[in-house]
Order: sequence, then C-alpha cells, then structure tokens
Amino acid sequence: MKKFKYTILGLIVASMTLTSCDHYLDINENPNNIHAEAITPTLLFPGAVAQTYRTQATWMNRFGGLMMNSYAGNSYSFGAPFGNEYTLNVDSSFYPQIWDGLYRNVGNFVAIEKYDNSTHKYDNYVAAAKVMKAFYMQTIVDLYGDAPYSQAFMGQANATPKYDNDEEIYRSLILGLNDAITLIDNGNAAALELGATDIVFQGTMDNWKRLANTVKLRMLVRMSKVTGSLATFRDQQLQTLAGANFIDSDVLVNPGYSAANDDQQNPFYGYYVRNSSNSQLQNNTLFTASEHIATCLNGNPYNMADNVYQKFNGIIDARRGRMFSLVAYNGLSVVKGVRQGATPGQPGAPTDLTTVSRFGNGWIFGQGSPSTTAQLTSVGSAKSGVLMTRSESNFLQAEAAVRYPSIFSNGQTKFENGIKASFDYLYATAGTSATYITAIQAKVGLGWNGTNDNKIEAIMTQKWLATAGINPTESFIDYNRTGFPVTPMATTSAKPNKPYRLMYPSSEYVANSANVPQISNAQCFTKNQTTPFWNQN
Repeated sequence: MKKFKYTILGLIVASMTLTSCDHYLDINENPNNIHAEAITPTLLFPGAVAQTYRTQATWMNRFGGLMMNSYAGNSYSFGAPFGNEYTLNVDSSFYPQIWDGLYRNVGNFVAIEKYDNSTHKYDNYVAAAKVMKAFYMQTIVDLYGDAPYSQAFMGQANATPKYDNDEEIYRSLILGLNDAITLIDNGNAAALELGATDIVFQGTMDNWKRLANTVKLRMLVRMSKVTGSLATFRDQQLQTLAGANFIDSDVLVNPGYSAANDDQQNPFYGYYVRNSSNSQLQNNTLFTASEHIATCLNGNPYNMADNVYQKFNGIIDARRGRMFSLVAYNGLSVVKGVRQGATPGQPGAPTDLTTVSRFGNGWIFGQGSPSTTAQLTSVGSAKSGVLMTRSESNFLQAEAAVRYPSIFSNGQTKFENGIKASFDYLYATAGTSATYITAIQAKVGLGWNGTNDNKIEAIMTQKWLATAGINPTESFIDYNRTGFPVTPMATTSAKPNKPYRLMYPSSEYVANSANVPQISNAQCFTKNQTTPFWNQN
C-alpha cells in the first residue's frame, strides 16, 4: 500500500488536552509498516480517533451528500461543478481520500491492539480501538468489497498484503466487537482508565459497550439478505443482542477543537465554512441544497407528479431552516436548491446568487445562530464532531424490529424516536417533531404504516433526512442495500444507477499491484461478485 505522511495527534501530558499542530507527531511510513512501539495507546488513541473522523467529516460527507442528491453545486458561480460525481465517472481517482484516510488510521487502532498488554494495563484502550476499527473498517468493506486485512498492518513483515474476502472481514470485525464487549464486561482492575484521552466518551466504558452493540447491529442488519452459513452466523450473533443496550445519545468527538489555527478547527467547519482567519471558504458558496431535497423539505409546493415527491405533499419540514438557509423565493421563505447537473440557463439552475440555500446553522453550529464574525468562527470551529447520532441508532433499531421481530421490538417507537432525535440535534423549533410525526402518519413510505416494505422505505427516507450533513455515506450504503429512498440521478449522469461499489485508489495499483483486484468501471455499476457480499442478490 502507498506510503503516506500522516499525523498522530499527541497529548500534552501535563494538561492531557490536544493543542496546536506543533504537537502532531509526523510519521512518514506505509500504513502497513507502522512503527508505533514507542507510542503508547494513551498517546495513540485520541489522535487515531480525531484523524479518522476528519475523513468522515470531509470527504465522506461530500461523497455521501452528492451521491444521495442532498447537496448540489452552485452552478451560478461555478459553471458546471461536480462533473465526475454527476456523470459518475468512477475510476481509481474517484474519492481516493476515503480509502487512504480510513486505512492509515485503522492501522493506528490495530497498533493499539498489538501493543504489549500482558499486564492488562491497556484493556480499555484495546476495547475502544476494536470498536473504532470495526466502525471504520466496515465502511471500507461496504464501499469497496474485498480489502487487505489479515496481512495488513504487519510492518516490514508484509508491505504488500493480500486482499481478504469481504464476508470474512465482516466475521472478524463482529468477533472483534464481541472481544471488546468481553473486555469491558470483565473490567480488569489493572486496566488504566481512558479518562481525558477518550475524546468520545470521556472514559465511560458502558458507552463504549453501547457503541460496540450498535456497530455490531448495523453490520448484522446489513447482512439481512445473506444465505447459507453466513446467515446462520448472522442469526447467532443477532441473538447475542437480545435485550442489549444501544446508543441513546449522540456520539460526539472533540479533541479540543478551536479557532487557534486551521488544523485545530472542527474539520466539518474548516472544510465547508470558514478558516481560522475568518475567511469564507470556497466550499461555503460551492455547496448548496439540491433541488431534490429542497422539494422534499418544502412539502412539494409545486405538486410535482412524480411519486417520489407525492408523499411529501403539504409536509413542510421544520428542520429545513436548520439544515439549509432559507431564502425568499416567489414570495415564500423556502429552501432553494439546484438541480444536480443543471448549468446556468437550464431548469433547476439558480437565476441569481440570493436564491441559493447553503448549509444551515443546525449543521454548522448546533444550537443558536451566531451573528458576528468572531462568533461564527469561535462557535463553529469548536463544535464537536459527530461519529454517530442518536437518530441513526434509533432508525437502525427500528429496521431490526421490522426484519427480526422475534428478537427486537418497538419498531414504531424507535422510528419516531429517530425523528425526534433528528429534530433535537438540529435544534428545530420545540414541539415540531410531534407535529411532523402526526402529519406523516398517513403518508406511505414516509410515516410508520403499510407493509414491512413500506416501513423500510419510511425508515430509509427519514434516515436520509437525518444523516444529511452529518454522515450521509451511511444513507448511501443503505440506499444500495434497500433501494430507498428513491433518489434521482443527475441530469448529466452517464449511468442508469448509482455505483454499487467504488474502485480501488491509484495508491493500491501502484504499491500493491500484485494483489489488488482489477476492477472495471462497468463492474462498479453491476451487482456481481465484485460488489460487497451483502449486495450481490
């Protein structure tokens, strides 16, 4: 695999908090050749979490938002943006940052697992590292299929690891989550507490167990269509989650984000909004709401006949002004989006800059709407990042209740709790979630009614709205798995459907050419043996 210059965020031992980029430890090394023996898990863990999340908040957010037609490019100011995303020109240069960014930091979690722990001093670090490894390695498998795993992260012993079967990676990750749960349950007295080095749960191991259960459930639900011995394994593992506790609060990450410099900013804010010098970034005007999501959030005001929009008729979503900025248009205050693929002068393209809705304050700041330049930077830069929302956890449990009713129950309650949690996260107007839930009740595919297939569509549609701007790649993976929510292609798409997988990046073809599978563009758009194992039927 390719050599990278990457960073492990260090801790100032005296204060146990992350500080400026002067305290980054640079390692110019292959992610399979990590020489971290001298770096203890206490120093390695917070940096590994923060750096992996950076990939999630930037490139994964961008990819998922564009693939799910939540975002569009401001074609008024930028002509014809996102050409590769709209035409679906998927090749080895298409979003390599996802593979490269996740892989090199998964290697850091593996380094923690391999660190000498004969005295059980680092049990809690090993448990948390196993959870984070599964959290992100699952994304690798879900987007790419087969990947280096059993021979990866072995240092000079093997710089060109073989590619493992993706279903075997899933099995291993699930068993690793079981090991993490066992470590937490045993609570060895010799183990160091995570304490301030835990930039996610501040050392509360019960929350790490809840996250382990939730990630495990996510993997098992994703395997809902598998057959044979893999289905047997799935069903056995599902039984172990009967009565388990799952995430019931937003899973946040914050290593000490601030406006001190660009590297220390919350990465979402520093990628989409402003830099630490208060200068507005190009992405702040490049990214807009898509026409598709705007029509859904506005309640289909033009009564478009397409069945995709009919279920939204009259349902004005109170989250819309928190997800995107509201603008005056035709005498109304609405989300104004741009049709993906539209260029100036075409339908769906903005006629002037003032009619374009950009990312809203709910995503950027959380509670409140800072007004001064100083507030914009200080609040947005320091805002915690989100690994997984309470909303996503509830929608996952709702789907599990539909698919496995003998093990999981209260599907409707979990579904409605997922909607409420989304409103809460965005700080939408108090009480509006209850009004919204009542309004959608009769809408098949939007509220909790109809057949199980209708309920799955409703879960995926609500999950799409809830994960937009936060972790939309999860919605894209669910879309490939379920076909929901129905998502329009860009007008310039050269393909009939979204990609079922991504192509391995150039770094693999250069440095691990003997092992990397040769994947064609056509295979990325066809369900076959090269797509993730759970998406081949």
